[in-house]
Amino acid sequence: MKSPIYKYRMFGYKKQLLPNAHLASLEEGVTTIEEARKKTGATIGYPGWGLIYNLLLSHLDRDREEIIIETGTNWGCTTIILAQALKDAGCKGCVYTVEIDPKNIEIAKRNVKQAGLQDYVRFFEGSSLDMLPNMIEKAAPCRFAFLDASHRYQDIMGEFGLILPHITDDAIVLFDNTYDRAEPHENKRVNGALKTILVEQGGNLVNLEFVSWSTPGLAIWQKTPNL
Repeated sequence: MKSPIYKYRMFGYKKQLLPNAHLASLEEGVTTIEEARKKTGATIGYPGWGLIYNLLLSHLDRDREEIIIETGTNWGCTTIILAQALKDAGCKGCVYTVEIDPKNIEIAKRNVKQAGLQDYVRFFEGSSLDMLPNMIEKAAPCRFAFLDASHRYQDIMGEFGLILPHITDDAIVLFDNTYDRAEPHENKRVNGALKTILVEQGGNLVNLEFVSWSTPGLAIWQKTPNL
């Protein structure tokens, strides 16, 4: 793998910009990646949180029930962002999030509860590839998914293949860690999966490369804009 990149996660920002007070409290006084991991885990951090919040807030349909799919709950920080957007939009619905590590789920549940958003989140424990069929069946038709569990090529393609038949044409699918970090002989990871998706499914892709951290990059895919 190429050398990791850590510099695109920001710390010297106004914590009031975060949409949830508990999340802001977790970031208080944090100035390095090492400190951040102790308080918020391997989450994307700011400005990624703000990007996702405003993107989702601008996409949710207030006239329908919206179920949001997330893979890779980790410590629940991005889950808080998704749930807060759902609440602030005034939508009926829920975030369905799946995590393979039971210890992470316990931390995530505490964080979500302290954020006051437990009524907006349903947790699933296990492999995303095992759990997604059940999740997406309950969520369909789905208009927003954040695929951020395993970042290996075959896992991303597996997750995408499972949700694709159940998302609307105007659905947004979000991918983290999009930077091309792999050497030619290594697993192509998220970057390679996105290139395959464009070839096989077409659609529209926006890659925001200066966000998140090791591996940076956040991509937004949509099959057909609702124009």
